[in-house]
Amino acid sequence: MSINITMPALSPTMEEGKLAKWHVKEGDSVSSGDVIAEIETDKATMEVEAVDEGKIGKIMVPEGTENVKVNAVIAVLLTEGETAADMKAAPAPAPVAAPAAASTAAVAMPTATTGSAAAPIPQSASPRPSGERVPSAAKAGEGPANGARVFASPLAKRLAKDAGIELGAISGSGPHGRVIKSDVEAAKSGKTPLKATAPAAAAASAAPAATLAAGMGRQQVMALYPEGSYELVPNDGMRKVVAARLTESKQTVPHFYLTLDCKIDALLEAREQINAAAPKSKDGKPEYKLSVNDFVMKAWAAALMKVPTANATWAGDAILYHKHADVAVAVSVPGGLFTPVVKSCDTKSLRQISEEVKDLATRARGKKLAPHEYQGGTSSVSNLGMFGIKNFQAVINPPHATILAVGAGEERVYVDKGQIKTGNFMSVTLSVDHRAVDGALGAELLSAFKGLIETPVMMLA
Repeated sequence: MSINITMPALSPTMEEGKLAKWHVKEGDSVSSGDVIAEIETDKATMEVEAVDEGKIGKIMVPEGTENVKVNAVIAVLLTEGETAADMKAAPAPAPVAAPAAASTAAVAMPTATTGSAAAPIPQSASPRPSGERVPSAAKAGEGPANGARVFASPLAKRLAKDAGIELGAISGSGPHGRVIKSDVEAAKSGKTPLKATAPAAAAASAAPAATLAAGMGRQQVMALYPEGSYELVPNDGMRKVVAARLTESKQTVPHFYLTLDCKIDALLEAREQINAAAPKSKDGKPEYKLSVNDFVMKAWAAALMKVPTANATWAGDAILYHKHADVAVAVSVPGGLFTPVVKSCDTKSLRQISEEVKDLATRARGKKLAPHEYQGGTSSVSNLGMFGIKNFQAVINPPHATILAVGAGEERVYVDKGQIKTGNFMSVTLSVDHRAVDGALGAELLSAFKGLIETPVMMLA
């Protein structure tokens, strides 16, 4: 039976992508693991590998096609012994939008209504590898009744189907939990107990998502301005994702904000001493140069470890308390932003953090990050101090429960024991998800950060 190769979801936020390039043509034979195409998402360009083996019977979506919906059929794979004449009729690919023309007069978009806002993006979308058969009803050997994706080898699927065992009830021991032949055989023999079904979870997954309030549609906005007084530029994939995720965050995450000032004279002195002691390369340039943001990242990671109950993620009916501080840093790129993650930031030196942030930022601007480099994380840092911004409130980036907004360092007058003095201060504002972190706990976290950033040597304790 021929297999539909579908547009994979390469990240939790992906709803559509561009089929940038085919590495195969009709009639080519492919094996599991072969690179068959390149997909451009709102974040990066990634290679797609075949899951099953066979021969490319028909390419449904030509390369260069934009806005191809996730799970749309992009090609049909013929299995052993099949020919093009045996190929089953594949569903037509999801409609794709024509590339936007440079002239605004040529832009054709559907009329927006009150309910035309982008649907909220699920927080835990499961990537669909290329080569997955398009599911119909749940059957033995195909997956759980709630439609969740179960990864399994083709042989394991056939064995499970023959034995009348649902794949979702088998614990996989292969890579990334993939169900393999030995797992099915162990389940058949009773050596491995089958997992219990979860009707409540299935019902929850089938329930419609909460509807977010929609703003004004395009036609409503355009009606407020004289024709010809503006240039209409369609939003690209990145801007659509940023808009959808941040709208969802503000409407579904109960934010509260905490602000305080940090005296950074000791930090600036330590930074100057460390940079002055940096080894020089052959051309006389220092091998590294720490920034204030490097100290902020280190101090924030250390604060999260000092107050571990604030290093948390809301997970619906549970809260995750993380064992390390994986800190994401907001990086501005043309048309949007990335939040690459410095994993286990609490265990790294200032120099390691500096080098990693520079590398991640450079590759983020070139859209060269892999999904694991910008997904996950336990908290975020957003620094606008370099633009002279004194303070601001950042929007939480789910699934994080906190984000630290950092303002510019500036010289200020202050009173110390009745004496008027001057010093360098920096305002920081913590945005907190009240579901996971309460007010007093958030204050404790921010106080721990203040102590560390004002006394940098304590970061080493």
